[in-house]
Amino acid sequence: MTPPELASHPLSQVARVLTWGALGLLAYGATGWLAAQPWFALHAIEVKTPVAHVTEAQIRLVAERQVRGTFFTVDLERVRNSLEKLPWVREARVERRWPDTLVVSLTEHVPLARWNDNALVNEAGDVFVAAVAPRLARLSGPEDSSAEVVGAYRRHQSALAPLGMTIAELRLSPRRAWRIRLDNGMTLALGREQTDARLARFVELYPRLFGAPPAVEGRVVAAVAPVTVDLRYADGFAVRMPDNRMPASFTTQAPAAPSKPSTT
Repeated sequence: MTPPELASHPLSQVARVLTWGALGLLAYGATGWLAAQPWFALHAIEVKTPVAHVTEAQIRLVAERQVRGTFFTVDLERVRNSLEKLPWVREARVERRWPDTLVVSLTEHVPLARWNDNALVNEAGDVFVAAVAPRLARLSGPEDSSAEVVGAYRRHQSALAPLGMTIAELRLSPRRAWRIRLDNGMTLALGREQTDARLARFVELYPRLFGAPPAVEGRVVAAVAPVTVDLRYADGFAVRMPDNRMPASFTTQAPAAPSKPSTT
């Protein structure tokens, strides 16, 4: 037994600290050595969630390039970041499952429309680059405007639903002016202000001016649809018809000419 006066001596206290420190380092080294042994090698990656676009080959490529180490030493954050760089992956989660498996959960992007020239955008306004076969509407706007344009697209498409019209393209110009091209070829100029109110006025007056569009092959197409409609007027809108003809409702009673269009 160590005498009390020796145990309390400063050198004895330093010796104890050094001893425990050495034992700790030894245990840490032994644990690291054990964890790195091939007995704990990873042999499988399991995708827990169903995926529509991410392929097995893409996941295998990530595994071959990014999975390093054993069950205990693999860098899960590195693997997760690599999976989230795949074109269709919006979010990834990676977990260990004893004794030799990484379990992957993937959330894929759901494309809402095409974005600008070479990208896609989802309903949250997140822009991503991927190849897609289905026909999608085209949205475009300045950098960092994707969420704003997506919100406008959803509102305007809902407003046009009573007419059975579908937006083929929605553009926000660098000057913040909005323009819609419909799937029947009609173009709507909304300008920069009161765009929701202007479109609502168009939807309300359209049947009275042009009649109820007949259904053709499951969608609604106007028998004689305007080519362009300029909604930037305070008291109406300007219409250009094919071959400069007049709408049928205009031939019975000529409307008053609207004021000049607003610059907004």
